[in-house]
Amino acid sequence: MSAETNQATTKGADAIDEAIARGIDFDGTPIPQAKLDLYSNVMALEANRQRSGVSNTMRSRIVRIGAKHIPQAELDQMLANAGFATLKEKEIAFFYGGK
Repeated sequence: MSAETNQATTKGADAIDEAIARGIDFDGTPIPQAKLDLYSNVMALEANRQRSGVSNTMRSRIVRIGAKHIPQAELDQMLANAGFATLKEKEIAFFYGGK
């Protein structure tokens, strides 16, 4: 696999799911079956969990992923501007506490 092709397959939200489905890590090494089995079992549990609503899930994803890329004050303002609840103290401590 060329570096250019490998780079394209390691980006975006679906890249991880595609690699897991193939059972091959981004560096080309096989993912051990025990890891794949555990992942599948946990994801099956999650798939059966009752959801609290789309807006709650959207906000949760925005906070979890946004905290990796966006400064705290900016993310908090973006949430407020979009009509979501601002960051909770426990989210600030978890996602920004060590920064």
